Amino acid sequence: MPEARIEFYPFANVNNTIRLRAGVLHVRLSDLLEGAPESVLEAIAHILLAKIYRKPIEPAHAARYRRYVAGRDLSAKAHLVRQIRGRKRIASAKGHVYHLEEIFDDLNRRFFFGLMGRPQMTWSHARSRISLGHYDPSHNAIVVSRIFDHPSVPQWAVEYIVYHEMLHLKHPVKLRGSRRCVHGKEFQAEEKLFPQLEQAKAFLKTL
Repeated sequence: MPEARIEFYPFANVNNTIRLRAGVLHVRLSDLLEGAPESVLEAIAHILLAKIYRKPIEPAHAARYRRYVAGRDLSAKAHLVRQIRGRKRIASAKGHVYHLEEIFDDLNRRFFFGLMGRPQMTWSHARSRISLGHYDPSHNAIVVSRIFDHPSVPQWAVEYIVYHEMLHLKHPVKLRGSRRCVHGKEFQAEEKLFPQLEQAKAFLKTL
């Protein structure tokens, strides 16, 4: 076992890192985990060592860690820390072709009876093909890849991306046992209400 240097670090999220440099293991644990039960710290140690030595992670350790991180107290604390420490580069909702706030307001009226509060709307800084859109609950922001802000992109494709992220706003991620449920039954049922759903999914595959 090599020498290990371990410290709690003020990450903007519940992150843990491990690196092996010159025969020394450098471990950084989120300072949100200070005071965690010994069993949880053991689970973290197992996960980090398994990752760096490319060994399988035992499901029991993974489940124990996920349950602890998803607990109500830690989740609330992590949410507050992300707002304080995290930096979100908000560009503009107005693009060269499409205006995200106008699209949100139209979808809100058509599908949500105008009852959904509008979060920050912004185009991404990069034309990402990997992250097409995401809702960031820490900063209450919907970010859409700038790749969609182009005359060749149909408006219903942009609307679908925004609509999908609006559903994430309405249906937050839930924990079922030790698994995160991102697209639950209610989410999927509402997604099917989007008129051009199949067209939009087919279009996304061409990007």
